[in-house]
Amino acid sequence: MIEFHLDRRSGVATYLQLVHQVKQALRLGTLRPGDRLPTAREVVDALAINPNTVLKAYRELEREGLVEGRPGLGTFVQRSLGGVRLADQAALRRGLDEWVRQARRAGLDRDDMETLFALAMADTYKADGGGPAAAGKETA
Repeated sequence: MIEFHLDRRSGVATYLQLVHQVKQALRLGTLRPGDRLPTAREVVDALAINPNTVLKAYRELEREGLVEGRPGLGTFVQRSLGGVRLADQAALRRGLDEWVRQARRAGLDRDDMETLFALAMADTYKADGGGPAAAGKETA
């Protein structure tokens, strides 16, 4: 089961942070179809947030067809967002970890790296028109 966390300094609305975390877990395969999300009460107790915030996040995920609320039972994952096998993700992750280490050695901070990575992604997607790997993908 997913454990939510909040970055209250991020400037991102709380409900969107919850939505993004579910989508990330779906992409990574840590949440799979059939898995139950924590109840609104469990999230409220863990994060000390308004229940309506959790319900808003879950409604958004339901609207996107990612989860389904079942009265009296909970909210369950309907589909995954992962398009890459976990083994392939692990190899890509190792390469990305090495890139981050190189960037840090070169003196880049987190904001510098995020900017450079976003620029590289934008240039690559623009150059190949999104390509087949981009088909059906959404950003979170």
